[in-house]
Amino acid sequence: MAAVARLRSVVVDCPEPRELARFYAAVGGGMPEEEDPDRVVLQIPAGPRLAFQRAPGHSPPDWPRADHGSQQFHLDFDAGGTWEEVDEAEQKVLALGARALDREDSEEKDFRVYADPAGHPFCLCRIEQP
Repeated sequence: MAAVARLRSVVVDCPEPRELARFYAAVGGGMPEEEDPDRVVLQIPAGPRLAFQRAPGHSPPDWPRADHGSQQFHLDFDAGGTWEEVDEAEQKVLALGARALDREDSEEKDFRVYADPAGHPFCLCRIEQP
C-alpha cells in the first residue's frame, strides 16, 4: 500500500519543553534544537524526531488507567540485551529525573516502565540481540 504521507515528528505536550528535550537527549542521544521557547525539537540519532511543545496546565497521564487521563502513547527504548544493561540504564534515567512506575514482573515482560520528569510513561526494554 502506498503511503499518503511520511511521519515527521512525534509531538509531546509538556510544561517545560527545553527541560524535557534535554531529558530525552540524555536518554536517547541527539542535541535539542530550540525553535522558540514554546517548542523544542530533538532528532534521536537513527531514531525518531521528537518535538516538545509547551502546554499550559498540562497534567500527565495516569498510568496504567484506560479511562479519562490515561496515556495516549509512550516511548520504548532498547536498553540492551541483558538485565545488567537495563539496570545500568535505569540508574541513569533515575538520576536524570525519571521515576519508576512499574518494575513488577519485569523479567517476565522484558521491560520496565518509568515516568519522565513531566510524567509521561516510557519503557526501558531488554532486547536480546540475535
